[in-house]
Formats: sequence, C-alpha cells, structure tokens
Amino acid sequence: MSDAITPEQLGQRIIDAGLLEARQIDALRAELGTRDVALADMTSLLLRKDLLTNFQLDRLLKGEKGGYFYGDYKVLYLVGTGTFARVYRAVNAKNGHIVAVKSLRKRFREDKAMTEQFVREGKVGLKLRHPSIVPIYEVELLPTPYLTMEFVEGRNLREFTRVRKKLEPLEAMRITVDILAGLAYASEHGMTHRDLKMSNVLVTSRGKGKLVDFGLAGLQPAGAKEDESGNPRTIDYAGLERASGVRNNDPRSDLYFVGTILYNMLTGVSPLGDTKDRMQRLSTARYQNIKPITSLEPNLPPRLASFVMRSLELNADKRHSTAKEMYDDAKRILVKMEAGDFSEPEPAAASSAALGAGEQGVAAKIPSDQEGANRTVMLIESKIEMQDLLRERLKKHGYRVLVFSDPVRAINRFVDGEPKPADGVIFCCPNLGEDALTAFNEFGARAHTKDIPAVLFVDNKQTDLIRAAQLSDHRVILSMPMRVRELREMLLKLLRPEANSGAPASG
Repeated sequence: MSDAITPEQLGQRIIDAGLLEARQIDALRAELGTRDVALADMTSLLLRKDLLTNFQLDRLLKGEKGGYFYGDYKVLYLVGTGTFARVYRAVNAKNGHIVAVKSLRKRFREDKAMTEQFVREGKVGLKLRHPSIVPIYEVELLPTPYLTMEFVEGRNLREFTRVRKKLEPLEAMRITVDILAGLAYASEHGMTHRDLKMSNVLVTSRGKGKLVDFGLAGLQPAGAKEDESGNPRTIDYAGLERASGVRNNDPRSDLYFVGTILYNMLTGVSPLGDTKDRMQRLSTARYQNIKPITSLEPNLPPRLASFVMRSLELNADKRHSTAKEMYDDAKRILVKMEAGDFSEPEPAAASSAALGAGEQGVAAKIPSDQEGANRTVMLIESKIEMQDLLRERLKKHGYRVLVFSDPVRAINRFVDGEPKPADGVIFCCPNLGEDALTAFNEFGARAHTKDIPAVLFVDNKQTDLIRAAQLSDHRVILSMPMRVRELREMLLKLLRPEANSGAPASG
C-alpha cells in the first residue's frame, strides 16, 4: 500500500519496472534538494515532469510488478476494458510511436485454444487497410497475447452519443457513411464484422467514424457454440439470424446492425432496447417490435427515415443486399442532405455582436464586481490581445485569471492529489485550433479533472472542432463572435450555480 512505502522503495520499484533509469531517479532527488523527502513531494514531481503517468504510479504504489510493458511498448494509461481484453494507450520506447495495445485478459490466457484464436483472428485484421478501419500493426502470442493498433484520439460512438444525447441527422449520416465504407472494403476482402455496435465505432477528434475489432468477433472460450455461449460479441447476431431464418454469418446481418447504430444516433435510444439478459437478447420479439423511427423523431427527412427502417427489416431480403449497395445509397442521401435538399434544423444563431460588446443582463443575486469572488479561471489562449481583453474583463468582475499559451502545459498544472490551480478552464480554439480541442477533450477524460468545469471557445466556422468536442453538463461550447456577458453567464452557471437566478446584476 502507498502508506507503507518510502520514497527510496518507490524509486527502486520504478527502476525494477524499467520505467526510469537510476540516473533519472538520482536527478529527481537532486532537484528536490535532499534525499530525505516526503513521498507526496516525490510523486508530485514525477507527475509534474511527465516522468510517470497516474496509471503507472498507482500500480507502483500498489506493488504491481508487471504490466508496464508489452514488448517494446510502454503502457501509459488504461483506455477501456471489455469482456475478453483490456486496451491501453502505449508508446514505443524505441521510436516514440503512440499506439493502442489490446491485451487478452489474464483469466483467459490459460485457455490455450482461446489465446491462439486471439492471435489468429488478430492476424486476419492485419490485412485490412482502410481509412474507416482502425489498423492492426502487429500481433504477438508470447509471453503475453497482445496486438497493437492505431491509437485514435477521440472516443467510441456509445460515449460520444451518450454525452450529446443524440446527433443531428447530417452528423449521424456522415458517421454511417464512414462505417459502411469500411464494411464495403472488408466485404471485398471476404470479411464481415460480426460485432457491430456503438462501442466498436470510434469517433476521431475530427468527427470521422472508424471501425475496430474486425476479426475478433469469434473470440469465445473453447467448446462454446455461438448461440449458446452467452458471448456478448455474438449473441445479438445469433438472435437476429435465428429470428430472420438466415444462415449463420449472413453478411446482411452486419447491415442490420448498421441500422441499429444509425437509429441510436438519431434518437438517443437503441431500437432493440438495452438488456444483458441472454434469453431476451435471443428472443425473436426483440427484433420484431421496433418502433418506427418517425414516432420518436417525426421531423426526420423522409428518405433518411426510410433508409433506417429498411436496414431494420427482419426479412433479410428486404434489406440492402451488400455493404457496397448500402454504402452507395447512404452516400447519395448524404450528398442531398449536404446540398440542403432535405429540411434540416437551422443551427443556433450566433451572436452578431463583437466580443466585448454590452454586458447587461447577467442573472445573479450578487454585485457585478463580486461575481468571481473566490473563483479562479484558467485561460488558455495564444493571442496576446485576446489574453489581455479577457483577463481584464473577467478581473473587473472579481475573477482571478491564470493565463497560459500552451494547452498541454496548462492542463498538466492539474496534478492528481494536489489542490487544483483553477475552478474552471477556458480553452480558446480560434487561435489555437485543434491543440485547444485536444487538450479540452483530454482534460475531460482524465479522472482527476473530468469534473472540473470547462468552456471551449470556437469560431462558428470551425465545424470539425465543434463536432469533435466531448461535451457534458459542465463541459460546454461558446461560439465566437460573442459578448463577454455570455461568458459571464456561463461562468456563473458553472462555477456559482447558487447565484444563477434572481434579478440581473448591474454591469
């Protein structure tokens, strides 16, 4: 446990794990000025200098001796955990290349047939190279079964949609076209996916959809039958094919589940319902009793609604016959939508006033010059004029403002276990572009900062960045141009919710 370990013991564990060399530990002690330091001081410096990640440090403090490397790849963070495998962000210690490492979970490594299947199916994925498919780079069996893949900056579609509640039709259709492009390519190489679901579609920081886990759908314990194993990778397909009376591995089954994904993106709910009960997932009624999408979204373009419901036909002959046919149809619909041929909701009107215009109307029960009392805001902006403007306007209303030009340096000031340097953070994209977006999304993904309020400033023309932003109730977007009062209202809502009602403040 961490309370039973000395700084010297931690240093030795770091060296034994191969994460740092002895000379680096000695340099760290020299920087601290003494060998007689508190453990908290040592861990804080290790994190602040990016010598260790929180994930590595937690394992070291717990006494974990392994799991820091897979071949030449040093594990940085745990990204996700599935039924059979864990996924990590890792870096090649020789060339600095960032990858995702997927490792078979420990309890399945003792099953020789399963480990061999993991490697065999992974090697199938090595053959696929397409912009809409996450590429597998290498597959290893010994000493631990793992494979390396492209690390996609973003999140899976289930998480992406959960934050957004539901997606606009144009955005949902673009992701669907990406999915179908990958399926059509794989089909040309004789492959189906067999595990299409929201979590197996990754959405990049630029809003592109990419398929993951091609070739791994058949992974299950030795001797289990697909429709009897309860394997979450295959049971939905088994239920569909039993209900529709088609042969196992019918390629049109993938197309059905593309339809479920599109339905979910447009409505925010799954057409099949969410259940882990094996018998319910195999039930024919589950696939028969699907509500028409227009009962949930009556304003969808008719051709889009028809496309969705055709893909969810129980009779496989009524669906598109191939992934290429469905892709071509989806592409035609998307082109028309982008040209405005379908009635689309108007985007929220951006304020026509320049930044810094009138500041009346902020709802608060406190004086205007006390709005930010005892609140610190971190401003991440590279342009000096904008730094000065926002700092002065916010200071006028009682805020303490910390200004940074480098987004990475800024968010690294938040160290786990230490007092937070700011109550909220403003990330400015108009000048910093994708660097600000990447930092905003990473800030929301880190365990110790994900609950800290954050505002993303964007130019309303930065549509790719807007689509890629990972939002929540306390992680919001404000579009430029805008008035400072809009920022003040948002900061009151995020940082002082108790003051966000009542008579308007003077300003």
